[in-house]
Amino acid sequence: MILCFWYAFCLPSKLFEEDYSTVLFSSNHQLLGATIATDEQWRFPPSELIPKKFKICLLNFEDEYFYKHPGFNPISMGKAILLNLRKKHTVRGGSTLTQQVIRLSRKQHRTYLEKFIELIWATRLELKTSKDDILKLYMHHAPYGGNVVGLEMASWRYFGTSPDKLSWAESATLAVLPNAPSLIFPGKNKSLLKKKRNFLLTKLKDKGLIDDITYQLSLQESIPRKPVAIPIKNIHLLSLLDQREKGKRWITSIDSELQDQALETAKKYYQQYQKNNIHNLAILVLDNVSKKILAYVGNSPTLDEHHKYVDMIQAQRSTGSTLKPILYMAMLNRGELMPNQLIADIPTQIQEYNPQNFDYSFSGAVSASKVISRSLNVPSVRMLRDYGLQRFYDDLQRLKLKTVNKSIDYYGLTLILGGAESTLWDLTNMYASLASTLTHYNQNESNYFTNEHQTAHFLKNTNLKLGTTTYNPTIFDAGSIFLGFKAMTEVTRPEDSQEWKHYTSSQKIAWKTGTSFGNKDAWSIGVNKNYTVGVWVGNADGEGIANMTGVQYAAPIMFDIFEMLPKNEWFETPLDGLQKTTVCKISGHKPNPYCPTKTQYIPLVANSTLPCPYHQTIYLDKKSNYRVYKNCVESNQITSKTFFVLPPNQAWYYKKFNPDYVSLPPIQKECLNSNTPMMDFLSPNENTSFILAKDFDEKTNPIVIKVTHQRNDEKLFWYIDDAYIKTTKHFHEIAIAPTIGKHKITVVDQNGNQISRTLNIE
Repeated sequence: MILCFWYAFCLPSKLFEEDYSTVLFSSNHQLLGATIATDEQWRFPPSELIPKKFKICLLNFEDEYFYKHPGFNPISMGKAILLNLRKKHTVRGGSTLTQQVIRLSRKQHRTYLEKFIELIWATRLELKTSKDDILKLYMHHAPYGGNVVGLEMASWRYFGTSPDKLSWAESATLAVLPNAPSLIFPGKNKSLLKKKRNFLLTKLKDKGLIDDITYQLSLQESIPRKPVAIPIKNIHLLSLLDQREKGKRWITSIDSELQDQALETAKKYYQQYQKNNIHNLAILVLDNVSKKILAYVGNSPTLDEHHKYVDMIQAQRSTGSTLKPILYMAMLNRGELMPNQLIADIPTQIQEYNPQNFDYSFSGAVSASKVISRSLNVPSVRMLRDYGLQRFYDDLQRLKLKTVNKSIDYYGLTLILGGAESTLWDLTNMYASLASTLTHYNQNESNYFTNEHQTAHFLKNTNLKLGTTTYNPTIFDAGSIFLGFKAMTEVTRPEDSQEWKHYTSSQKIAWKTGTSFGNKDAWSIGVNKNYTVGVWVGNADGEGIANMTGVQYAAPIMFDIFEMLPKNEWFETPLDGLQKTTVCKISGHKPNPYCPTKTQYIPLVANSTLPCPYHQTIYLDKKSNYRVYKNCVESNQITSKTFFVLPPNQAWYYKKFNPDYVSLPPIQKECLNSNTPMMDFLSPNENTSFILAKDFDEKTNPIVIKVTHQRNDEKLFWYIDDAYIKTTKHFHEIAIAPTIGKHKITVVDQNGNQISRTLNIE
């Protein structure tokens, strides 16, 4: 009874308590990388695969009666004992594969007592486990020389391929190798290993398991000279997944061919950029609809001293201008913006914040869509101020920008210009989610999914759970997204730049670049119907590089990646999410009665924007040389004409870039007492505070004050605190260095019109 009880419970519930390597495979089961197990062994996690060729080779070499015996083979054991006694040393083993599994799990010295325990445990294992599962246990734990354990690891280590793709000769080699792994392994005793392999091949031929041609060809195959290096095609993703769960087999969604191409692209550009002291870059490619990662290059092949092992896809970096299209879509979605509505682009000071465009120039007024395509900072800040910081912050949270998590007071209006930090992972995923929202809307009878904005994933066989369909958009409506992507297709490319590689693909791509303050980060994110590609370039240690921009450094990489992807059509127009409306042809606003008009698509939401404030009827004298008013000229001496009139501070900049802009005629002298504004300050804003810095010679740097006047030849008289300081003509700007405190600047023209502005010097 005691013996029966012991026999029933002698076998441990788990034979092998071993750690495994974390292993990364592509979607077509190509090995991308692996970590070594914690016990310094290369040991892959168990799989369900039993390769047919290897199985035949193994059974014919180690245990021909495997499927017939109960765990031990008394005939083989008897023959082995007689032979060993005759030779006076061990020359043949009689162990079955089941007994070898027990021996591998126990790791004890080989004594007669241990052999007896192995025999008992083997019979118990046969009662508990199927023959195929016993075979798998052997395959996964057999030693293959050095620190290589298990068939799968050996297959990759010695032949660079998976076990199911081994040839007959390769399968035979790995079948005989565990028989004496300490003596026979690739690189040593090559002739003995080949002799054993050929013996097995001959046996297979004699038994009719392989034909003569296969046999002859197999004999010609060479024995591997040395181990094959484990691929390192995705060390950063491997590290990321190893931190999540060690010792797991990850069958990812990575496209092995695209991954190889992306790695080569990263290497090519790294070799170029390192000459300019730019050492790091990252590339991420997503499938928009499935949200699967297709390529993941976490860093360039740089040196250790330049932080090559830092995963820059997951690193938090300044967002630069990458959020500007999101603000554009948000305002369209709320009906607070028309797609081409003019936005002021003039010197702007909001409290102590003084944003500047990248080239330090101003356009006066620019359409909202061109704010995106030209990535203008000042109009973007004005748009964010109008939209509201809290609302935009809330939108970013719904779009899963997880690292934008500080208070809105911390970010302020700089949020739209890179004041926040995010990751290439989150930004690329955000644009992919917007693309999938638009595609799903067009494919599902103008419905949205309740769980559209999901995080991208790595696993091949994971399907998204999009939730239920709904008529209500989850964040932005399809019309706003479509118009946002349309604006992004018109991004200006620096065709005259020597670094720029002309992009001539027929693909239509919506793309946005970004450059952080101090040129520390260069971004480029592109979207088409099927794919989103994100690229970051810079230095992992945060060192800025002069002249490094997203357009010059990140965009060429992005376009090269798109060239590797299958061509696809542009997004279908979401007609059910758009409405045709009449707009002012010039200002982009809703038209007033004096506007030239055109039709345009806008989102299907209630639009609260005001009619065009710029087109107006102007009264002129009979010869149309001067402006007049009804209260100062006889009615029969008046004609009227429609003008497009910008505020003076906008018009001063606007007409520099728009030669067709028609300035208003001067006011007739008899009408100069009218309350029409004749001039305006270009800078600074009212109640602006300044801290006057000093140069290297300890001289105080002055403040430049600019004014524009409707009459080009007008003289202006400048006063500070009622004291006259200067007269200007044609170009109205002065430089002053007032004392600390409040000061009043007054400007008077020849006809007594005046404007004033208060400054605060700290």
